[in-house]
Amino acid sequence: MSTVIYPSPVFGPVHSRRLGVSLGINLMPSDGKICTFDCAYCECGLNHDFRPKQHRPTTEQVLQVLEERLSHMKEHGPEPNVLTFAGNGEPTAHPDFPAIVDGVIALRDRFFPDARISVLSNATRITDPKVFQALLKVDNNIQKLDTVNEEYIRLLDAPVGHYDLKAIIDALKAFDGHVIIQTMFLGGTLDGKDVDNTGDRYVEPWLDVVESIHPEKVMIYTIDRETPVTTLQKASHDALDKILDKLKQRGLDASASY
Repeated sequence: MSTVIYPSPVFGPVHSRRLGVSLGINLMPSDGKICTFDCAYCECGLNHDFRPKQHRPTTEQVLQVLEERLSHMKEHGPEPNVLTFAGNGEPTAHPDFPAIVDGVIALRDRFFPDARISVLSNATRITDPKVFQALLKVDNNIQKLDTVNEEYIRLLDAPVGHYDLKAIIDALKAFDGHVIIQTMFLGGTLDGKDVDNTGDRYVEPWLDVVESIHPEKVMIYTIDRETPVTTLQKASHDALDKILDKLKQRGLDASASY
């Protein structure tokens, strides 16, 4: 398979399906992956196949490289729509994530005050009060919730270590609307088990929880690149459209990426 391992601590800019011109901030090593999930569909591959030998970048390294890149973009372009915490794993797992968020906000305000700051997170660290407070400061607090079926999450997303779905849902509600829910819909099988989460069995309970979270937006999407598990399949346009319609019927701002 074709695996994407991103440079660190800054990569791009790239064109995001959901965010526009995005300059990536990767708080993980550039030679591998560190994540609190081990998703079967992850474009960066499975954790055990890409264990890094390098360390995570320090706060100082992140901010120095970002300042240099933003200065260059200010002079030569392009102008970023968004600065996005993403890359080879879960950004909020960096031990200095709150301090880095503060530094990125300051640099954004200096160079491109109209750019938004986004965090693409799997939500596993939002029960940490310091992480939670840091996420309140960013413009696009994008948190993953692929389903509200914990057995399914343990199969498809494969949390590393302790995972408490109820506590995570409670924390998502505690953002009081300052959160964007992002959900992967797909089909196919994993370890011989059906992982199609586009049917009512998974969608209806998920809709109830998403509605209770009161997110500012819901982003649904499907597989866009090769996956480490080859038995997974893209969700159909029709399936995504039906889910999108259900979200809008509940008064939720929602978009789909096919």
